[in-house]
Amino acid sequence: MSNLVIKVAELPQDFPVIQAIRKSVFQEEQGVDPALEFDGKDEISTHLIAYLNGEVVGTTRIRYLDEKTAKIERLAVLPTARGQGIGKKIMENALQVIANKNIPEVMVHAQEYIKDLYKKLDFVEEGEIFEEASIPHITMRKIFSHSK
Repeated sequence: MSNLVIKVAELPQDFPVIQAIRKSVFQEEQGVDPALEFDGKDEISTHLIAYLNGEVVGTTRIRYLDEKTAKIERLAVLPTARGQGIGKKIMENALQVIANKNIPEVMVHAQEYIKDLYKKLDFVEEGEIFEEASIPHITMRKIFSHSK
């Protein structure tokens, strides 16, 4: 992989590029309703942005549900940058951000077709497959084993 940089976004100035990626992936590619995609929770979330050779190619957000649980949401990588492990690198960075806050548990609503990515990061499937924005998802959870 060439030059991949993942950083915590500065809001509100970085939000337009986050919106552009999510609009491209979720609305245009997957047909998700904009009202579902932009749910009013972005302002209370931490966002990561991935840059490949200086171009914005991916994003995700971390939402803290309580002092023990974080939820990683809206993982998106542009089609032109897929197949290079960028989604996994974004997730690894997000997990590090969460671990640094000593939050013991992380959950995702994984789109079913991509759940193996989360399994490689030690997430475990939980419950039944469900529809979210007309796309099959599965809840997955990871517990950090803090050795501090």
